[in-house]
Amino acid sequence: MDLTHLTIVIPTYNEVENLPGLVSALFALPLSDVQVLIVDDNSPDGTGEIADRLAEESGGKLSVIHRSGKLGLGSAYIQGFRWAIDNGAAAVCQMDADFSHPPELLPMMFAELQTCDLAMGSRYIPGGGVDRSWPFWRQFLSSFGNLYSRLILGISVRDVTGGYRLWRSTALQNMPLERVRSNGYAFQVEMAYLAHRLGYSIREIPFYFADRTRGGSKMSIQIQVEAALRVWQMRFNYRDVKPARF
Repeated sequence: MDLTHLTIVIPTYNEVENLPGLVSALFALPLSDVQVLIVDDNSPDGTGEIADRLAEESGGKLSVIHRSGKLGLGSAYIQGFRWAIDNGAAAVCQMDADFSHPPELLPMMFAELQTCDLAMGSRYIPGGGVDRSWPFWRQFLSSFGNLYSRLILGISVRDVTGGYRLWRSTALQNMPLERVRSNGYAFQVEMAYLAHRLGYSIREIPFYFADRTRGGSKMSIQIQVEAALRVWQMRFNYRDVKPARF
């Protein structure tokens, strides 16, 4: 597998304060042939315009998809994954725009992808963690939501709600992406469960999840309720999914 062609998919909504620095950090990594794709949900703060300027300055290394409104994280990633595959990516990364997912971890994830289908940053294995400044209730919700999903779905992956992941494009191509309906962090659970059902080899790499310092969080009660309900639906909706051969 030629792992020199990497596409990094970054959904954005009101990330004008973070995006320029993140793009600069990604292009400074010791990785060759990196393409960045910004999928912007019509951010009212001008993120889409900043993304267009960065694209013009990138020499063809950054592309932008402008969407008509706030259509959600899950659909942004699905659209981004398909774009990456159609444009020849051998590996596809998904990450947040707010520096909670440290760019410097990506080369290590990339190295692990040589011998697995999915390499993922993990907050819940030894060496990983969540922001120490979080109040107790937020730490509890994060760890409980993760454990809740793992127990219901029977997944051995320790961080099923995390969103820092690096996929082989062949793995994404063999997933029934058209059936994925989750939009909040339930999307991360759904994709992890599909990878589990398909028998993909998964490696977790520990990292410290630092809370954003710029911009506002997208977490809401609606997103949490969706995750709690969708987990039960996933368990029944994917009973027909069997290990893939590719």
